[in-house]
Amino acid sequence: MAASLVGLSLPAAAQFAKPEDAIKYRQNALFVMGQHVSRVGAMAAGRAPYDAKLAADSADIIADMAKLPWAGFVPGSDKGGNTRARPEIWTEQVKFMQSSDKLIADTARLAAVARSGNLENLKTAFAATAGTCKSCHDAFRSQ
Repeated sequence: MAASLVGLSLPAAAQFAKPEDAIKYRQNALFVMGQHVSRVGAMAAGRAPYDAKLAADSADIIADMAKLPWAGFVPGSDKGGNTRARPEIWTEQVKFMQSSDKLIADTARLAAVARSGNLENLKTAFAATAGTCKSCHDAFRSQ
C-alpha cells in the first residue's frame, strides 16, 4: 500500500515546481471549500436564512473541492512555506488518506442531501461532514 501511495504521489509531485506551489494549491482548495462550508454551516445552525438552492450549490462545490487538496500533500511540501500541516501527514500516510477518503464520501452525501431541500437532513449531514473535518484537523493540522 505504501508503494502505491508513493507511486500515486509522483505525478502530483511533478505538477508542482516547488514545495511552496503544492502548499499554495492545497491551501487555496481548502480555502474555497471552507468558504462554502461556512455558508452551509450558517444555514444549518440557523445563523443565516435557509436557502435550499444556495445550500445545494454550495454543497456541490464542497464535494467537488474535497477531491482537490490531497494532490498538494506531496513529499517535500511539509516545509518551504507557510503551512500548518503536521509531520503525521507524511509519517501516517495511510491514516491521512483514509481521512481524505472519508471527507470525500461525507461531502458527496452532504451534496446529495442538500439537493433534497430538507433542512433537517441537511443539518445531520452537515454535522457528520464537520465532524470529519475536525477529526482530520485534530490529527493532521497544527493550530
